Amino acid sequence: MLRLFAALPVPPDVSGALLKLQKDLPGAHWRPQENFHITLCFFGEISHTAARDLDELLGEIETPAFELALEGAGWFGRREPTAVWARVRESDELRGLASACARAARRLGLTLDRAPYTPHVTLAYCHATPLEDARTWSERHQTFRSAPWLAGAFHLYSSRARASGPSLYVAEADYPLAGFISPEEMY
Repeated sequence: MLRLFAALPVPPDVSGALLKLQKDLPGAHWRPQENFHITLCFFGEISHTAARDLDELLGEIETPAFELALEGAGWFGRREPTAVWARVRESDELRGLASACARAARRLGLTLDRAPYTPHVTLAYCHATPLEDARTWSERHQTFRSAPWLAGAFHLYSSRARASGPSLYVAEADYPLAGFISPEEMY
């Protein structure tokens, strides 16, 4: 079984700026820079056969490259915060890509989370963080803005638990978006 999700990577200059937000929150278990991503769809634990089928369906998604940016912050958990995050600026293209990933999963009969899609980059998971502290932290970072970047590909990631420290995320497959030219291809 594999624990899989589709996501967009966060470029190093943007993830470097996010690291500066990671302070002054009791109970926060800050995520390492290499784990920053924008989840499109969480598929959960699936078999290797289903993963191959999912890879094929995700590879059929045709979406043009589009611009992304981060703005503001928030938290999950109404009474007890479970995570704090940076908000992704609203984008029809992003929502469309997330919907296409979810449709691929449903075609395979995978059960998906019913929570509304909230595009974000998780900065910390919270344990015994007081609600007022999460609210104060979030309000302090409402003015955060990243430089915009062009999303040129999304990935199918596996999540592997480790005995100590955060999970290891590995890009198992890459799906280029239409019209994107990487800097390496420009020369």
